[in-house]
Amino acid sequence: MKKFIFLFLGSFIISVQLFAQSDHPKIPEKGINTNAFIPKGWKMIYQAKGDLNKDNLPDEAIIIQNTNPKNIIKNDRMGGDKLNVNPRMLLVLFKTSGKYSLQAQNNKFIPTENDTVSTCLADPLQETGAISIKNGVLTLSYQYWLSCGSYEVSNLDYTFRFQNQKMELIGFHIGSYSRSSGEETITSLNFSTRKKSETSGGNMFSDKSNKPKTVWKKFNWGRLFTLDEMAEELANKISEI
Repeated sequence: MKKFIFLFLGSFIISVQLFAQSDHPKIPEKGINTNAFIPKGWKMIYQAKGDLNKDNLPDEAIIIQNTNPKNIIKNDRMGGDKLNVNPRMLLVLFKTSGKYSLQAQNNKFIPTENDTVSTCLADPLQETGAISIKNGVLTLSYQYWLSCGSYEVSNLDYTFRFQNQKMELIGFHIGSYSRSSGEETITSLNFSTRKKSETSGGNMFSDKSNKPKTVWKKFNWGRLFTLDEMAEELANKISEI
């Protein structure tokens, strides 16, 4: 698994943590609708609906972003003229009779739109839609690519399922390819079964060169981690599997 992806992810998480004290207000435990969970000065940028706890009611996952103009800063390096480093949060809201309750929250793992370290890195959420709910599971999706300095494109999916009264991480998938050569690799981890698949030899641009081969392995892993716990340290552990 390519380490540089997680270095980029780490830089985004550092940016998020810099705002942890001042820019992450307390979120209410209950509300009559999703707007009740969005603090003043924040806005919702992504939303997904679906039943996560098997009660036939439409739950929601939303990503919200601060709109503080002080967090839009001038960029003197490569990339855009300005960098939006307003923090983001992911909230999982369970629908109950006539209201919503906050089931999970993450302030540490949702990358900002831009980054002061990797100024050529595109918004990791822009191309993926960020969050989806399908077949009772929540998927958080990132795409990492640089407009300067690298041809690599990487798509990362983290899959969570509500079980044991928590949103637990049950799967991870990363697919990477080169925009110059088309060479492609794919790695998938199933934390429930502790099985890993690694696919190499693929090529997105050439049928002749596209000879993917998949190898399955077992891996060791402790308890299942939750959405609330996701942070740089856990992403680094996953990258080492």
